[in-house]
Amino acid sequence: MSKRDYYEVLGVEKTASFEEIKKAYRKLAFENHPDRNPGDKEAEARFKEAAEAYDVLRDDEKRVHYDRFGHTDMNGGFGGFTNEDIFSQFGDIFENFFGFGGGGRSANRPTVGDDLRYNLKITFRQAAKGDDVRLTIPRTANCPDCKGMGAAEGSKPETCPQCGGKGQVFVQQGPFRFASTCPKCHGKGTVISKPCPRCKGDGHIQEKRELTVHIPAGVYDGARLRLRGEGEAGRNGGPNGDLYVVIHIEADKVFDRDGQDLIYSTKIPFTKAALGAKIKVPTLDEEIEFEVPKGTQSGAVYQVKGKGLPFPGEKRTGNLLIEVVVETPTNLTEEQKELLQALDSLFDKHEAKLSSKIKKKLKDIIG
Repeated sequence: MSKRDYYEVLGVEKTASFEEIKKAYRKLAFENHPDRNPGDKEAEARFKEAAEAYDVLRDDEKRVHYDRFGHTDMNGGFGGFTNEDIFSQFGDIFENFFGFGGGGRSANRPTVGDDLRYNLKITFRQAAKGDDVRLTIPRTANCPDCKGMGAAEGSKPETCPQCGGKGQVFVQQGPFRFASTCPKCHGKGTVISKPCPRCKGDGHIQEKRELTVHIPAGVYDGARLRLRGEGEAGRNGGPNGDLYVVIHIEADKVFDRDGQDLIYSTKIPFTKAALGAKIKVPTLDEEIEFEVPKGTQSGAVYQVKGKGLPFPGEKRTGNLLIEVVVETPTNLTEEQKELLQALDSLFDKHEAKLSSKIKKKLKDIIG
């Protein structure tokens, strides 16, 4: 049986942002959660299908792979889910949903740390050529003294006496039974009688992480570079989140950009535009000589292949577009005015001569 398109499963467009995908998944997961639909196999199937779609579309690399190849080559990119996989990866989404995902089963389950975002401003030339940039990222990390457990050396977390390790307490109001987070252990299911002196029982400390991020040549403004495991520390032995470095490119004084094409605008006198001329044009490497054709009009654009920006991760390169602006002279000297007036007279005589020939031809035709 063929699988449904992941975007169709979540009910979003292929251009949907991560937040739109996340919102759609949360809605479907809540509606079809097994705890909310006990015994409903169809709801369980929809729940698993939504979880699988979300796991692919939330990951930049998996999403690009899926957009190109669809469900083919799935073993190379993604896999299926079991119930345990779903709860282990997305269990945090169901916390506080009428107690879904709570209780002893989830109170001490390993959870993934939060993702971090870092806005990185780079120069146009760094974006064009690529670069390695050193960053210092503040983040939470597992306490090295207690290994993230929060308990002092020689002790360990104990089962919460108020909730019995469930992380929740229940209140009966008439015919309804409501669940709420245990006030003593705050949903962890355990309490620490002897907290670690360094982290004060939290299990985490603040640190500044130094790392190097590689900027690929030809990167575009707004691109997100994902560094796996460089986000906040996980809980209960869970893995770290990821770090997303968002690229912001400064404007360049020489070139404009259209995708991977570079645009260079140059002004030339009208005489060179009329007669043609060789001009020097900058590129990302060295200057090149370009021949402006005779009779070039202002606003004409000429293309030099392969002198633009590289496509990230590919061997092909964009082009250099040369926009020619023809200048009209101002503040002429008397000698220049005389020469231009003489040239204008020649144009008038030429037009008059042409007009005379056209009139004679018409006369011969009409008789």
